[in-house]
Amino acid sequence: MTKKIILDLDTGIDDALAIAYALGSPELDLIGITATYGNVTVGRSVRNSLAVLELLGRTDVPVFAGVGHSLTTDSFTPSELSAFIHGGNGIGEIEIPTAGRNVEQQTATDFIIESAHRYGEDLTCIPTGAATNIVAALEKDPTIKDAMGPIVMMGGALTTEGNVNKWTEANVSQDPEATDRLFRSGAEVVMVGLDVTHQTLLTKAETSTWRDFGTEAGRCYADMTDYYIDFETKAMDIAGCGLHDPLAVAVAADRSLVTLLPITMQVDLEGPTRGRTIGSLAGLSDPVKTVGVAVEVDVERFLGEFMTRVGSVLSVGPEGWGGSTPGCPRA
Repeated sequence: MTKKIILDLDTGIDDALAIAYALGSPELDLIGITATYGNVTVGRSVRNSLAVLELLGRTDVPVFAGVGHSLTTDSFTPSELSAFIHGGNGIGEIEIPTAGRNVEQQTATDFIIESAHRYGEDLTCIPTGAATNIVAALEKDPTIKDAMGPIVMMGGALTTEGNVNKWTEANVSQDPEATDRLFRSGAEVVMVGLDVTHQTLLTKAETSTWRDFGTEAGRCYADMTDYYIDFETKAMDIAGCGLHDPLAVAVAADRSLVTLLPITMQVDLEGPTRGRTIGSLAGLSDPVKTVGVAVEVDVERFLGEFMTRVGSVLSVGPEGWGGSTPGCPRA
């Protein structure tokens, strides 16, 4: 039986890779994408998600707009760093044509709640940006935490430094209060953080194989991912990019890819360490730990599956699904 999944994305480059990985995974049924903020605004996340789905020939997957800012603010503007990493348009300055359909009228919050009750434990939510949408759903209807399956989040760092500062990972930094509430909600959470995602490096040797497919999808994905790799090479002195969001999708499909440390987690909300994800001292004696933190990953197996699954989607292109092939020029 396939698992129903919702991807909660701030659709930048690794989010686009996560979409392709999900579509290429036979264990997963992507029932919808909910848009959050972080790499880009919610509006741009919606636009990018719809465009990527159309590029991949999957216009059957609905997209829902989520909350546009954190729990403690009333607006959001992407940082200069986000634009540097993902490009001004969020997808490496590759201009994928605007999709020929619109965002759904239902809100992301209501879609998550409705899906939790419809599919129960068969539903897994995968937030790969700010935790605001999933927390909004949990607080609007607390019963869904016991109804639905696990929440597999990409975010945080327990055993390594953050990528915003020494303490804080980027997704958590967008809304530390939301991540803290998620950890304390009692819902089953799997944290796929920088501890493991920084071990999963994709290089230009791999992306070059996507161009060889001769599809627009393959060329667009190679171009946008190379943009991402160029940033990581300059900023971190590594010859590749971490597959942050795709690894969270992979763990949702197959938890044996990682080793999980059961722990009661919290987020620092005050002082210089604001945004730090760390074990709760008060929770050390809790008999039930609701958060499993990924601390080891089978890199070789994951990368092999990543190339196979993403390749199965990019090699076909939308024409293989009965759609048309859009162009993909530089912006």
